[in-house]
Amino acid sequence: MDDRHKAFARILLEGNVEAALEYIKQYNYFDRFSIFDHIVTPSLFYIGELWEQNEISVADEHLATGVCDFVLSRLYPPAGSAGSLAKKAMFFCLEGEQHYLGLKMVSSLFEEKGWSTRNLGPNLPLEYAFNYARDWRPNIIGLSVSIVYHLPKLKTCVEALAKLPYKPIILVGGRLAGKYDLEPYCENKAVILKDLESLESWVSQTILGEKLDALS
Repeated sequence: MDDRHKAFARILLEGNVEAALEYIKQYNYFDRFSIFDHIVTPSLFYIGELWEQNEISVADEHLATGVCDFVLSRLYPPAGSAGSLAKKAMFFCLEGEQHYLGLKMVSSLFEEKGWSTRNLGPNLPLEYAFNYARDWRPNIIGLSVSIVYHLPKLKTCVEALAKLPYKPIILVGGRLAGKYDLEPYCENKAVILKDLESLESWVSQTILGEKLDALS
């Protein structure tokens, strides 16, 4: 991997919104997935490493997150209605989880493929997630987990959502998915996606294989 992600991370940490926008725009020959996978995601991981090593403060990390959020919203705004026949996907972070930018990128990638999406954001209690899914009936429910001591919540959440009567497909991702074996917390009730590349591959194979027909 080259140092493009580090250069972008430095701009985010400086809080320079316009510079961050211009930095991403220079790679307009990349598709959205490539921007997310090769620049934005590794930049956020790099910033997280700097925080873990006490090289930046929590305030620095929050500033960088805010700038990155603005850039993603500006460059890839929500697509709006995808039509009544579109497949539906909803995303949220487990209660207590605040790292939401990964989900924002995932939701954006689904929108780009023509899905109708609902990103419910960070720190969502299971009760509200369950009720929303029951009423909206998304084909896919995506969860994000990044903190180890939230893994018991992941298990509880997957078990609850798997009991929805219309049987949505449950996806689990986030920083921990690429570092730990999450299967004991999912018990074959969810698809674990370790990174954006595995997500892209899974979505393409699922759509081509028409595995979602039963959920239409």
